[in-house]
Amino acid sequence: MSATEYDKMLAGQWYSCIDDRLEALRMRARHAVFAHNSMSPDDRQQLSTPLADLIAQHGENCMIEVPFHCSYGFNIHLGDAVYLNAGCIILDSAPVVIGSRTMIGPGAQILCAQHHKDRDKRKAGIEIARPVTLGDDVWIGAGAIIMPGVRIGDGAIVGAGAVVTRDVAAGQSVIGVPARRM
Repeated sequence: MSATEYDKMLAGQWYSCIDDRLEALRMRARHAVFAHNSMSPDDRQQLSTPLADLIAQHGENCMIEVPFHCSYGFNIHLGDAVYLNAGCIILDSAPVVIGSRTMIGPGAQILCAQHHKDRDKRKAGIEIARPVTLGDDVWIGAGAIIMPGVRIGDGAIVGAGAVVTRDVAAGQSVIGVPARRM
């Protein structure tokens, strides 16, 4: 029996994102995100029920401001007291682990999918997903972009607008495009 596109995605293999099962899972996430983004602020004091039911795991006292977007949700793991500011995007085709007390600024993006470089394969929706890990007490500045496969160590700081293409060591601060040590 051959692996499904879903199985290949979860295994970190090349897969086609143009797939009915994956589309159904993205639609489930769109509905939960829509419900979260449409809620009264009073109902979003902590992680809202639609997102709490969607994401893989979350600690206590997490807050996700609106608007928020994610691809699937089931690959997102949040520690305690994680804060995602307005406009955060997490394209979680692979696991995204965000450590406790990590703060992510407005408009920041965490991306896991890497599209194929071959034009015909790209047209066919072929991509590969690489996990992203943010340690505890990380600060991601406004508009920063975290690329597929990046690991950011505990206590690290990513400056506003940085594009992080490589791992960032614990306690290190990076800025720029591509992000470099300060």
